[in-house]
Amino acid sequence: MRQHFLSVFLLVLVACSKEAERVYTVDELIADKALLADLIGKCRRNLGESGNTPNCQNAAAADFRARLERM
Repeated sequence: MRQHFLSVFLLVLVACSKEAERVYTVDELIADKALLADLIGKCRRNLGESGNTPNCQNAAAADFRARLERM
């Protein structure tokens, strides 16, 4: 009975967990300008929550690199 309860508890815990967001690389973001613009917009609108996420950091790096290449 105890193992049954534990397995049900773990199953519910996994089912309720938040799905991980895909992390885009800098090169992927440079290649997809629309995705880059979308991510930069989301990051700038919500700096407190998403400003330090890997996607926001990669989007900032991709934007910086794209600006340097245009110079």
